[in-house]
Amino acid sequence: MTFSSTADLKAAVAATRFGLGARPGEIALARHDPHGWLQAQISPNGADQPQAGGGGVLAGTPESYQAFLAYRAAINAAGQDPMARKAARQPLDDALAQEVLARAWLAAVTPSPFRERWALFWGNHFTVSLMKGEDVGATAAAFEREAIRPHVFGRFADLLSASSRHPAMLMYLDQQNSIGPSSPAGLKRKNSGLNENLGREIMELHSLGVDAGYSQGDVTEFARALTGWSMGGPGAAVEQQGTFLYQQPYHEPGERRVFGKVYASGQERQAQAALDDFAASPHTARHIAHKLAVHFVADDPPPALIARLEAAYRSSDGDLAQVANALISAPEAWEPAAHKLKTPYEFLISSHRAAGTGPTDAHKDVLGPLGGFGHRPFAAPQPNGWSDAAADWAAPDAIIKRVTFAQGFANAHAPKAGGPAPAQVAQESLGARLAPATLTAVQRAESRPEAFAILLMSPEFQRR
Repeated sequence: MTFSSTADLKAAVAATRFGLGARPGEIALARHDPHGWLQAQISPNGADQPQAGGGGVLAGTPESYQAFLAYRAAINAAGQDPMARKAARQPLDDALAQEVLARAWLAAVTPSPFRERWALFWGNHFTVSLMKGEDVGATAAAFEREAIRPHVFGRFADLLSASSRHPAMLMYLDQQNSIGPSSPAGLKRKNSGLNENLGREIMELHSLGVDAGYSQGDVTEFARALTGWSMGGPGAAVEQQGTFLYQQPYHEPGERRVFGKVYASGQERQAQAALDDFAASPHTARHIAHKLAVHFVADDPPPALIARLEAAYRSSDGDLAQVANALISAPEAWEPAAHKLKTPYEFLISSHRAAGTGPTDAHKDVLGPLGGFGHRPFAAPQPNGWSDAAADWAAPDAIIKRVTFAQGFANAHAPKAGGPAPAQVAQESLGARLAPATLTAVQRAESRPEAFAILLMSPEFQRR
């Protein structure tokens, strides 16, 4: 197979930059119309959902949270017995492992890799992390399935609202503990108080951006508007446990002035009105445009690309399908030079896609390797998610870990004798992005595993 034309190069960029790495035959499939191949993956139904081993959709938040409550009760009953405590925890660990495996399998085998990359971007943008504790860990994966994936090609306002209301986000940023000082509950409880975490992160990370010009007073007023946004806990009716629940007694009464606008008393609706205005703000359009450009193109993206994405957001009232189409239509996004270093998760997934395989064991194939890389799924160390900067994944020890992973992965997954030749695998994986020097090194390797490891560690495979 020989690649030389502009269409060849665009097909390779479509699969390796906008996608998650090429599976066998994917670049050839995209070659006829690279833009059309990507555009067909923009779905009004949102992103695909990870599937359980038996083919059914994985459990939702209420079941996850109830599993956590059962675990907590079992832990309390176990007292100081380590074996009993370990046994009580096992169902939660098994559920998370199933979630992680299903998500990685989807990424590795999907025929719509741009759709999946787009969903993963938004899952990181609206981070919740099991690093906060077991209650968040029980719902973090369900958060991505329920609050993120259905809305990634809809209106940003709906995505912002769904993520802000989801119990995983409420727990992650301590919103369920936020009580207005002058609310009925606040006047009765001496140790209660306002918590600004959710309000701050919505404004700073999720919508307006840190440079929008709002003040600390705006953050505090928005946090007051959010009081009452909570969830059904252990004392709620079973059907309300682990779901959004507005607690009117927690709500701080009165009007709020946030970022130059006055919001009349409206209880639950007061915060929602502010969210809608944040979504419509030009500051949000700029913030989202910049983040998308950084993720897909370069750590220092072309200003013209940011301007295109910002214009698409503003002209469409935050329609993310229109923003996605603007991204894949922008000439700046198709420049041949690959500036982005794959994150460890992207490296793992693209390795499987190159091999035409998918992970089958959560611990051996996903949690173990990514834990070694410091990139464990659903475990970002802070609310702004995993870094998108190449320098943060390119330390010398991190590169050594990539070499070790590539060697082990190649030993397990390199195409066997009788399968495609190493040179063909390299061409199928990178297309016109494959450098002659890399192809020569692959062809001269002493074994198929060595050839595949060389491919995985090549500069053009490591970058997108």
